[in-house]
Amino acid sequence: MNKKPRGIRNNNPGNIRHTGTQWAGLSVPPSDGEFCIFTEPKWGIRALARVLRVYQTKYGICTVSGIIRRWAPTIENDTNSYIKSVCHQTGFGAGSELNLFDDDTMLALVKAIIRHENGQQPYSNEQLLEGIRCA
Repeated sequence: MNKKPRGIRNNNPGNIRHTGTQWAGLSVPPSDGEFCIFTEPKWGIRALARVLRVYQTKYGICTVSGIIRRWAPTIENDTNSYIKSVCHQTGFGAGSELNLFDDDTMLALVKAIIRHENGQQPYSNEQLLEGIRCA
């Protein structure tokens, strides 16, 4: 049996929890009881990119370490392994400051988060950039 990971099935590759936020592209129903369900991948990718950009603009969080510590807190995740995984995949240092409004930077970060969250990253760069640019 080759069942897709929950984040891919839900078109929510960042595994964003449903908290009542009325994201663009939410499905009906909007969640599986815990995580958002989007009508197509670009909306889930858009939501992921928007959350990351809020980290930078509202909270001043723009390093891999800071982003992943907020995205995947240690109460639920092995955050240090997650940070190492993202750094390995992107080539970014854990403490390097990133510009999350740069498409190439965001593309690399989103790809790494999707791969870590789902064990795979099935989207083309074009699909990812479409979601990122909608953010």
